[in-house]
Amino acid sequence: MPSREEQIAGGIYGLLVGDALGVPYEFHAPARIPPPEDIDFQPPEGFQRAHDGVPPGTWSDDGAHALCLLDSLLYHGRLDPEDLGRRLVNWLEWGYLAVDGQVFDVGIQTRTALALVHAGTPALMAGPKDERDNGNGSLMRVLPLALWHSGNDAKLASDAMTQSRVTHGHMRSQVCCALYCLWARRILQGARASEAWTDAVETFRNLYPEGFEARTELDTHVLPPGWEEIRGTGTGYVVDCLRSARQCVVEHDTYEQGVKAAVRLGRDTDTTAAVAGGIAGLIHGVNGIPARWRESLRGGELLHPMLQKLLKCTVS
Repeated sequence: MPSREEQIAGGIYGLLVGDALGVPYEFHAPARIPPPEDIDFQPPEGFQRAHDGVPPGTWSDDGAHALCLLDSLLYHGRLDPEDLGRRLVNWLEWGYLAVDGQVFDVGIQTRTALALVHAGTPALMAGPKDERDNGNGSLMRVLPLALWHSGNDAKLASDAMTQSRVTHGHMRSQVCCALYCLWARRILQGARASEAWTDAVETFRNLYPEGFEARTELDTHVLPPGWEEIRGTGTGYVVDCLRSARQCVVEHDTYEQGVKAAVRLGRDTDTTAAVAGGIAGLIHGVNGIPARWRESLRGGELLHPMLQKLLKCTVS
């Protein structure tokens, strides 16, 4: 078992490496993704990479948003949605916590929400709330909350749902964020990936009994009867992203296998691999992430000071 320090560092690196690994392959159908042995930061020769001009090993909006959340948590010592909203606006407008200050791959719902925040809308009212507004933009950034959080399960779930509202206000997105954080917490507590998932689901159901809107969303849309038989497809829909990430993690034995499986799903490859990679990094620890990827990940000057602060406040 990796140490707690190795797990936390693995979670952060796992998310960022997964994101960067998926960037060149985004938007491609599964049939066009190279075989696992050819998937790397630099795609094989002849592959028409997405985001041409973005250097290999660069995280996208996924990683930048996760670091915005982490930086806000470390600065205030609590979840501050208004501060998070301002930091996300600074990312969009000024490249805050983006590698080289380069912003790319901005989601429609995120752009809409951040325009509202910029115009003065309270952050918790900014995230679009229609059923069609359930992209994976709040799920992709939420892992640092679970790594930093010292409150009980109820507070962790509540905070995960609250941070979603800044960009994704529908209850379905909130539920996926809460479930993911509870899953991450159980892994940090020593449970295996599949057992941690089962425990996280049970915990969520106990926190939100029948009759709560969150429970209805869980039972009707996120994990309806027979959901285990539905294979993930790697889309940007928050439910599919969460299920796809779970599938990739529980069906593979190493970090590398898991994130490559996420990329092989095609479509929203960077986010699926980031969400799967964060959990896989917790399971296998930072040393379970291939050194070639950790060493080639760009943006170290942004990441390293923040990671050291996180480790100092979470590892005794």
